[in-house]
Formats: sequence, C-alpha cells, structure tokens
Amino acid sequence: MEERGNISIHTENIFPIIKKFLYSDHEIFLRELVSNAVDATQKVKRLAAVGEYKGDLGELKVKVAVNKDDRTITISDNGIGMTAEEIKKYINQIAFSGASEFVERFKDSDGDKDQIIGQFGLGFYSAFMVADRVDIVTKSYQEGAEPARWTCDGSTEFAITDAQKEDRGSDVILHVAPDSDEFLETARIRTILDKYCKFLPVPIEFEGEVINNPNPIWTKQPADLTDEDYKNFYKELYPFSEPPLFWIHLNVDYPFNLTGILYFPKIKNDFELQRNKIQLYSRQVFITDEVKDVVPEFLMLLHGIIDSPDIPLNVSRSFLQADSSVKKINTYITKKVADKLNDIFKKDRETFEKTWDDINVFVKYGMLSDDKFYEKAKDFVLLQNTEGKYYTIEEYKALVQANQTNKSEQLVFLYTTDADKQHAFIEAAQNRGYDVLKLDSVIDSHFIGMLEQKLEKTTLKRVDSETIDKLVERDEAKESVLNDKEKEDLKAAYEQAINNQHMHVEVAPMSPDDAPVVITMPEFMRRMKDMNKSGGGGMMFMGDMPDTYNVTINANHPLNQRVLSAEGDDKSAVARQAFDLALLSQNMLSGAALTTFVKRSFELMTKE
Repeated sequence: MEERGNISIHTENIFPIIKKFLYSDHEIFLRELVSNAVDATQKVKRLAAVGEYKGDLGELKVKVAVNKDDRTITISDNGIGMTAEEIKKYINQIAFSGASEFVERFKDSDGDKDQIIGQFGLGFYSAFMVADRVDIVTKSYQEGAEPARWTCDGSTEFAITDAQKEDRGSDVILHVAPDSDEFLETARIRTILDKYCKFLPVPIEFEGEVINNPNPIWTKQPADLTDEDYKNFYKELYPFSEPPLFWIHLNVDYPFNLTGILYFPKIKNDFELQRNKIQLYSRQVFITDEVKDVVPEFLMLLHGIIDSPDIPLNVSRSFLQADSSVKKINTYITKKVADKLNDIFKKDRETFEKTWDDINVFVKYGMLSDDKFYEKAKDFVLLQNTEGKYYTIEEYKALVQANQTNKSEQLVFLYTTDADKQHAFIEAAQNRGYDVLKLDSVIDSHFIGMLEQKLEKTTLKRVDSETIDKLVERDEAKESVLNDKEKEDLKAAYEQAINNQHMHVEVAPMSPDDAPVVITMPEFMRRMKDMNKSGGGGMMFMGDMPDTYNVTINANHPLNQRVLSAEGDDKSAVARQAFDLALLSQNMLSGAALTTFVKRSFELMTKE
C-alpha cells in the first residue's frame, strides 16, 4: 500500500526558508528530534502506568546512530509509535501548520534571530536543515497496528507506504544533504548530544554507550541528597572549577514550576570572568546558558541549573523580557538566594565570615542592582576593618558612634582602599582611636556611594582624603605655636620649594606627633576620578584634568620650626625634603624626583 499526497500550504517549498532563517541554530535539529523521541518514550511509560498499555515495556531508551557510508543519521525510540493515520495528523497537518505560520510571519523580514522553531510546533521539520530527505519508520503501541513509512524530500510532497518493523516505536532517518557533511562526524554529533541532551530523562545511547544522566540531582528531593551528591554534581557541570562554597536547591510548583540548583562559587575580584555559568533547561532539555532575562543580572555570578517547563523550549529575547512567569521566577530566585545567605549568617556566622572574601563582591553587586535584595542583605552584609574583624552595618554604627560622630551629628566611616599604601594614614587614625574599614574590592567604589545614599546621617571618607583633624571634624580646635607672620613665612617657603600649581599649600595646627607634611586628595575629586575611570558619573572631562592635592603643613611639628629658622637655600632644601618624604610615604615619588631626593638626603645627612 502506498499513499501519496500534498501538504496544503501557501508556500511552494517551505524547507529552504526554514533553513535560511534557522541557519545560526543549525545544530538544534538533533535536540528537537531526540526530545521528540524522549516524549514518545515517556508517553508509553505513562500509558503502562495507568493500564492503557499492557505489553512489555522493555528497556526504554533512545538511540542515535551515524552511518557515514550511507550518509544517514538515525534517531530511534521504543515509545508509543504512530499509525499511518497518526502520521497524517501529527506530521502532515499539525507540524506543518506550525511551519506555515512560521513562514508567513518571517518570510518578508529578517525576523527575530533568537526565535527558534519549537514555538511553532515545528521541531520535527528542523530535520530538513541538514537533510535533503527524511524517512520515518514507525509502529504504534496499539494492538494489531501495522508499521508504516513516511518519506519526504523537502518539498510539499510526501509518501506513506507499508514498512517492515517488529518492535514498537519510531526510527527517524535523516539522509544528510551535501552541505551538512559536518553532521556525519561522530565527534560533532557527540558534542551536540553532550550540550543539549546531557540530562534528558530517558537514557540516550550513542556508539554503544549511554551518554546522559537521566536522573540529575535537581529532580530529586533535597532530603534524599548528601553534601557529596551536590559537590559531585558541581564537578560534573564544571570539572575544572574549585569546589563551591554552598548551594541552594530550588523546588517550587506554584505559582510556576521551577526546579534547579544554584551554587555559590569562589568569586574573588575577577567576577566578570565568571558569567554564563547558569544553564537553563525545560524538562531536562538544555535551552541556553544566556539566562540574563530569567535570572537577575547580579545572580549570573552564580553557577548551576534552572529547569522550568513554564519557559518554552524556543523563545525570543523579547518573549523572555515580557513573560509574566519569567518575571515571577526572577523575583523568586532573588528571594531564595537572599534567604539562603541570611540563614547561613544566622545559623553559622563563623562559616559565613570565612566565606565573606569569596562572596562579598556578589552580595554587594546584588545590593547595588536590586532594591529588594538590598532590603534583605543589609542585615547580613559584612564590613571588615583593618584588624580583620567583621561587623554588620548596625554593629559597626554602634562601634564607632561615640568616637566618630562629627560636629554636624554625622557618623563618619573611615576606610582604606590599599592598606599598604595608606598605612601611615591608617596608623594616624588608629592613634586617635578611630576605626578604619577595608573597602578594596573591585565593586567597593560603587558600594561606598550606595551606603551614603541609604544610611541616614552617615558619610564615608577615605583615610587619606584629609588631615587627621579634618577626617572627623569636631569643635575642638588645636592651638598653633606659630603666629600669623610665621605661618605666612612657612607657607611661602613650602610653595617656593614645591613650585607646583596643582599642590595647594596650607598651614594648620596639628599634633606635634603627626607628620610635618600631609598630602591628600579631596574625597570628592578622587571619587569623581574613580567614577570616570569606570565609565560612570558622566564626568568625562575629569580624565583630562591633572591631579590636584592639598598639602597641609603641620604648624606644630619641630621640623617646621627648623624650616622657619633656616636661611637661603637651606630653607628651600629642608622644606622640599619634608615634602618629598610625604610624597614617598604615598608612593608618589619616582624617576628623576626620587633620584634628586636621595642625593639631597645624603647632602643633608653629611652637612655640618
């Protein structure tokens, strides 16, 4: 028996159009066909479970085979199979109507390049992206069903004939086109299967071995899993990565379906290199690792798997951005991550503090980019001081309240971005009883600004942005041992010795124990320069401006008494020496200026 027919569609030949539009996603034909085979296999399993199929299920699996000599790729299953009538319905009518809709929508435009075939029920016809003829040999599970063969050469014509097939199920045979030779290479097929079919729920056999894990741990209940199970699965996903810090097992079925496991990796400061490590699945079928419309941007620093049947297999970016389920998933994941971190913080603060160096960039990034996350994270974000102690924001406010409140009733958080370079300033602050925070990560310049915006009556100052007396300004004023005339003479001596219009000299009464000369860049100017470097703030002109500094001369330091009493060249030499020492303390002295400083040092030391 042979039946020939024509599929009634408006387009004379649909397949070249499919091929044209889907060229960038060429390889997904195998994902679509293997997924169809898995569906057929699961259906017969469900029928047996409810008693509608009473035959022997046998070993349920999907086989993929490549025959280079015959130029064929065969995808075989022992699922429900089809009768000749079902072929007409599911292959000729339903699938092709989806194909027709696809063409009508996209034939006159470039279309959305991210729009792939599954959304139109077109999965089976992706075969024609690589094949110039496709055969289906199938036998239905129904008792007494006769096997049938469907053949199509990529035109609108098809043929259905009798076939020889003993067992239930379907074989889809692709006769590979001359321009698709790459898909006759077993290594190429294995790569595609490993990418898209790694966790399909039915065993996938290729070259005599099962190449997938049908029961990945995200499909199991957390109570049935050990820490080792989670760690081993992480190693399976990321074989070359360090072990994760901890993880979250996602499992929700209302108001949407979502399972998965998100791991917290060791992020450190190179977090830009960690992206695209979350994989998105739909019913264990890999969709993409471009998940930024499903997962909040800051959570893309995490690794792991998200699986949701509510996200269609093939979707456009615009769909993801607008879909209500995707938005709910986005919000849910944010909440789960915040709750997990808060839970660890409350139950095991010691462990939380030990991992802080690895997760602080992630937490701060989340607080900056998501207000809902900020509201939860503000209770467990940690501030570390230069002594290595950790505090929550509220704990730290209580710590410095008494000693670091200025005359305007503002709390002043002092911080360093480089403890080695700013050591002298840190030491001076600590000598006054001040505490200094360590804010030296890649994201801290933005985190500092956010804290000032969010916290009431609180300001942050880098420890080297002012002289020690001005960092936390109070009403107490120091007396100067110099009169006004001596102050003017001292300022003039330093201005002459420095001879740099970008160094603004002032004389101020400070403690005799403080340095004779202090060089600072105002907090505002430094922040503007930092923002300009990172492309923020809109202060592009700052990049062309030279650095300007405040040079504060300590009126009460004995060395400056010597500057005042020196005569002629000696006055300028001592003043310049004190200034160069201040530069040297901040690693700001180099090249010819450093050589001159060394020579002058020897001269002053040997001078009688």
